Amino acid sequence: MTFVFSVLTALTMFTELTGAEEPWKSGSARIKITPTEYIWMSGYGNRDRPAEGKLTDLWAKATVLEDPRGHQAVLITLDLVGIHRQIAERAFVELSARYQLAREQIAFCCSHTHTGPVVGHNLDPLHYRQINATEQKKIDRFTRMLNGQIVEVVDRAMAKKVACKLTWGSGTSTFAVNRRQNRPEAEVPQRRVAGTLTGPFDHDVPVLAVHDMDGNLKTVVFGYACHATVLSFYQWSGDYPGFAQIELEKSHPGCLAMFWAGCGADQNPLPRRTVELAQHYGRRLADAVDAVLLTSQMTEVVGTLQTAYREIDLAFDDLPTKEDLERQAQSGNRFEVARANMLLEQVNAGQPLQQNYPYPVSLWKIGDDIQFISLGGEVVVDFAIRLKAELAGMKTWVAGYSNDVMAYIPSRRVLIEGGYEGEGAMVYYGLPTKWSLDVEESIVREVHRQIQEPKN
Repeated sequence: MTFVFSVLTALTMFTELTGAEEPWKSGSARIKITPTEYIWMSGYGNRDRPAEGKLTDLWAKATVLEDPRGHQAVLITLDLVGIHRQIAERAFVELSARYQLAREQIAFCCSHTHTGPVVGHNLDPLHYRQINATEQKKIDRFTRMLNGQIVEVVDRAMAKKVACKLTWGSGTSTFAVNRRQNRPEAEVPQRRVAGTLTGPFDHDVPVLAVHDMDGNLKTVVFGYACHATVLSFYQWSGDYPGFAQIELEKSHPGCLAMFWAGCGADQNPLPRRTVELAQHYGRRLADAVDAVLLTSQMTEVVGTLQTAYREIDLAFDDLPTKEDLERQAQSGNRFEVARANMLLEQVNAGQPLQQNYPYPVSLWKIGDDIQFISLGGEVVVDFAIRLKAELAGMKTWVAGYSNDVMAYIPSRRVLIEGGYEGEGAMVYYGLPTKWSLDVEESIVREVHRQIQEPKN
């Protein structure tokens, strides 16, 4: 007993003297989720047929982070326009059973590519009663397969977990343009040259790098706040985020590149609509990541991992009555008609419209320096700007399109201004009306609550 105590004491003294500590661990993997048959595509309401080809494959990727105490978090990135909460919940239940993970330990982040497949009930009014039974069965098959693939990619990442060194940094890329305040699109190149682009933006490129203990780059995770809408044709593609990941994996053989979309709901890559531009923006984003990786701008992650997650009741404005819905069902807008009929089916089945939506907010503190916030929906850039200003004591990264992509999430400013992001887009997501004016404060308040409360 005395001998064991002496050995433990010696080890403790050695650790204190040398600064040695248990390393972080990480493992990453990817799995192809390109549909095996041509099914309907998501993201644009003017599509009238399934996909017809493939420019690039689509991927689900996962990385597991484990701090020196053994606390884990799993980041899953998906080359999809979005997922609804049922998909995230189904995957979580399976992963929780396998790995005893709590909900706050898993984050699902979508790239929001508009050249990916329809997934489950995401953006239902775009396809309501337009897709025939045969095509719907294809979508259902893909959605079931996707659930299994999400679990499988995490299994693979878990199996690859080894000791590692984590570092972080931040770069810049400037192709995102505020689309609300720089119209028409055709004038953007001239405005850029003249320096007259207006409106808020977030050009930060957060970077998290995972090296093995021999110094080999194994995983790089990066984000950017801009819509993935360069392309709008009928071929599968990851759009500019997909090309950025391809470029980084070419430049760093053996490395897995993972992208998460920031608060870019009101930001577009402009100009757009050609493959060459999608490749160009992808290279520019990859170059911004490389500028951080290759020029000693990285800071080592020290400390531990803390995770939090909560779904808050995000309030809608005044709900429509049944008469309102019946009136909308007779309008000349087919998407408004689709939403009205969907909601009328719900009401007629005895299920009243809900005044709130269960909105997901997640916070990971990665070491002593980084707070990674994941917000559901298509979040406008005002949220990232505000949270970075209010949480300036640490490096703040804010992802949108996370865990549940149920609607646009406007700031109070955008909600009051109105327009597509403030109100119009609610039609395409099938939600009954716009959000209440309290939406921004409710979300920001929850972020602050999670930061201030003790974590795992």
